[in-house]
Amino acid sequence: MSVSKRVSGFTLIEVIIVVAIVGILAAVAFPSYVSQVDRGYRAEAQGALTGLAQAMERYYTANGTYVGAEVDGDPAGAPINLDDPPAPPRVFPTQAPLDGGNPSYNLFIAQATATNYTVYATPIEGARMAGDGIFGLQSTGRRGWDRNNNGDPFEANETCWKKEC
Repeated sequence: MSVSKRVSGFTLIEVIIVVAIVGILAAVAFPSYVSQVDRGYRAEAQGALTGLAQAMERYYTANGTYVGAEVDGDPAGAPINLDDPPAPPRVFPTQAPLDGGNPSYNLFIAQATATNYTVYATPIEGARMAGDGIFGLQSTGRRGWDRNNNGDPFEANETCWKKEC
């Protein structure tokens, strides 16, 4: 009389197929995940710039001028020179994200006169968003994103905060 034992488990081929499927799914999902993380950092920088603009308006309401809202007086305007950055704001935090996460953008006031201002969010060198381009916002509501990294976010084809204008 023969006794037959049935062994349950996975064969090597089944394990290899599962690993291959997981690898393919990861290869498809990871770039999408990274893209969404980058969009999140950009959204935080844009939100911080909008908050800085609101702080500038509050400062203007209290003082009748935008001059003095920055730390070091009234620096010159665009295009921004990252080797000699403009002044950080006195009226708002100096980095985004505002919630205390890993800083990815510095906030600057590039121009503050009696009647108008220009503010920037510049990617921090060595941070995740380095090289992603400068975001700009003017007192008139004009927005820009320096996608080509030439230092001027207000060029004709860069006057919005979307991936493509």
